[in-house]
Amino acid sequence: MHTTGSELELLLRDYRLTTAEILYHFPDHPKLLQSYVWQELDLAPKFPTLHKFIDFWNRELDGKIHSVKVMHAELIAPQEFRFAQGSTLIH
Repeated sequence: MHTTGSELELLLRDYRLTTAEILYHFPDHPKLLQSYVWQELDLAPKFPTLHKFIDFWNRELDGKIHSVKVMHAELIAPQEFRFAQGSTLIH
């Protein structure tokens, strides 16, 4: 993943890659559900960026939201080290 300076600043402030699967009622056929995947850097556990998007959706878009499933992952974390059993010298 390539990050810009502002994205790196967010990551250092504990923002995490957040993915939300939004199930919503298809506007022309309300009994059918459609899936939309949203992904952005956001701050767990309150997810202010996701809430802002959902507020926009409810205000501006036709499909009524049925449910939202949220997943997030740390992009900057301590590294894991393992000792090698041997070594190889390459000239």
